[in-house]
Amino acid sequence: MHDSTAMSRTEWALLLLLSVLWGGSFFFSKVAVTALPPLTIVFLRFSGAALLVYAYARARSIAIPSDIRSWLSFAGMGLLNNLIPASLIVWGQTMIPSGLASVIIATTPIFSIIAIHLTSADERLNLRTISGMVLGLVGVSVLLNLGARYTADASATGIIACLGAAASYGCANALGKRFRRLGIPPVAGAMGQMTTTAIMALPLMLAVETPWKRAVPSAAVWASMAGLAVLSTALGYVVFFRILATAGATNISLVTLLIPVTAVLLGSAILGERVSTDQLAHLIHRIAGIR
Repeated sequence: MHDSTAMSRTEWALLLLLSVLWGGSFFFSKVAVTALPPLTIVFLRFSGAALLVYAYARARSIAIPSDIRSWLSFAGMGLLNNLIPASLIVWGQTMIPSGLASVIIATTPIFSIIAIHLTSADERLNLRTISGMVLGLVGVSVLLNLGARYTADASATGIIACLGAAASYGCANALGKRFRRLGIPPVAGAMGQMTTTAIMALPLMLAVETPWKRAVPSAAVWASMAGLAVLSTALGYVVFFRILATAGATNISLVTLLIPVTAVLLGSAILGERVSTDQLAHLIHRIAGIR
């Protein structure tokens, strides 16, 4: 299926579900980062989720690929779609609010379009695509200005970190086209990339953060880690690969335009992050413009 194909109602419903699951990850990460360093959060999140998805795959008798080509693809997705962006987002959230971080990640479709253009012969930039990118940049720029205006904690470093995460997600969406050619089942794809992410994160965590020297986290932190692993990751990535298999890389990148709603509302309601009426109006305007 070509990436520009219109999505069905089921795919839109799954995209909305994914936006809630991934939007919640910003809230969970903001709580967890108060007691745990970034790489430790990434390792616990993806190792726990990988075990859950593996158990689900075994229970459903879903075949897990064992060939080198598939696992190299898993490693590439694990690096670009998990390890790099998740680490940058968690690190960025030590400097900026969770709602603002989610708004910055909304630039992912722009990076996806560029990455797919550079890596795929059948996905070329046209006037409509370029116009959409320009409008997207303008919209995100307005939201960033509003976020900096109404948020005292905003910092350039945190914003740059989250932009780096969005760029990594965009490259991952382009690489995700390979999964469609390999015919890897969605659950197997989720389990594979989460497993390779945990494997890559483990030595970095042990070398850089020495988590065993830190105080035992509170119950709230452990609950947030459970939310990250079970909801935002295990369930989230199964849904992600399900949409990717039928709707394509460009369409699935639209989820980042929906994620800020969940993230901003959770950040405001529970974490006390300040949200202006203008910010909410712009978020609603962006969602209404999705086609």
